[in-house]
Amino acid sequence: MNLLLQTSHSNLQAEIAVTGSKSETNRLLLLQALFPNITLANTSNSDDSEVMQKALKGNEEVVDIHHAGTAMRFLTAYFAVSEGREVVLTGSQRMTERPIKVLVEALEQLGAKISYEKEVGYPPIRIKGQKITASKVNIPANVSSQYISALLLVAPKLENGIEITLVGEITSVPYIKMTLALLNDLNIKTSFEGNVITVYPKQEVASKVMTVESDWSSASYFFSLVALAEKATVSLTSYKETSLQGDSALVEIYKQMGVQTHFEENKMILVKQPEFKPQFLNLELNNTPDIAQTIVVTCLGLGIGCHLTGLHTLKIKETDRLEALRIELTKLGAKIAVTNESLTLEASNEINHSVKIATYNDHRMAMAFAPLALKVPILIENAEVVSKSYPDFWNDLKSLDFDISEK
Repeated sequence: MNLLLQTSHSNLQAEIAVTGSKSETNRLLLLQALFPNITLANTSNSDDSEVMQKALKGNEEVVDIHHAGTAMRFLTAYFAVSEGREVVLTGSQRMTERPIKVLVEALEQLGAKISYEKEVGYPPIRIKGQKITASKVNIPANVSSQYISALLLVAPKLENGIEITLVGEITSVPYIKMTLALLNDLNIKTSFEGNVITVYPKQEVASKVMTVESDWSSASYFFSLVALAEKATVSLTSYKETSLQGDSALVEIYKQMGVQTHFEENKMILVKQPEFKPQFLNLELNNTPDIAQTIVVTCLGLGIGCHLTGLHTLKIKETDRLEALRIELTKLGAKIAVTNESLTLEASNEINHSVKIATYNDHRMAMAFAPLALKVPILIENAEVVSKSYPDFWNDLKSLDFDISEK
């Protein structure tokens, strides 16, 4: 499905209910599988969370998680500690190109039995669930935080818990802290001192309702819309001023692009600052790589340049996001350069009209480029890919008076 986006409205006024955080939901789904007396509210309706839930509840011998990278990492750890269970964990063609070796080797240090069905280091993998009694493991500190969170989430059910030593400089700390905070909410004891994370064993937890905060990564597209509009007041529910999600850094980042944020009860209200003149942005996004696409597209729309660093994990996402950004922004007339971990955009006031944006099976490519329709008509290829994290996205754009038609 290809969608043409355009709008003659540059005054955005709306209240939008954003689905629960995919990151929080998938962590809590795994914890609920370990501790069934937990009840979840406001869970994400994303494809990734649906896939995760189905895999945890099913008993198939082959578990296909399609494009869901979080599910691949979390389920690798879950099935490795599920004593007596044997599964083959696989996914889409792109998933078989995304490395899993670092996590597999960490689990093997603990005594897990995992083998590769095809290429060493990549899915599909065969997992024979074991009783795990070892508790000490080393893992590189600069890998995707999902590898580390996968180990932390299963740790309470291990006989002796877990002690993870992170080797090197740590990246994506907010996502590690999110995982630990959710464990702490269940009165599971943890510590994170220096480069050592410890989770203590706990076989049972008290019954509890866990309410998922709405997704900050999904909110990023509305920050972009408000920044690019002439006037805007957009309210989003349900958000907290003090969030577990690293992408809540959006508040401070978009203040530099003319978006003022305040909170009322469970609402986050975004307001465009009149007469604001944004300047060149220099940002280090080690802790928040998922919002890089949104930020660089916003900068293009505002006619300002940016230099973004800390983006090394983007090369192993749903696509090589740095290369995808370079190709698609160049189509729009941008002057952009990328390295293995950074992106530099030159300031320009020219944007090519009616460009067809390829999405590379990547939900964030589709949603990050959509706000440019405030500046020029834009065509999004394979627009249905948004269902991976935000199935209601196109309907929510329509509520902001965007004209969206199939082409």
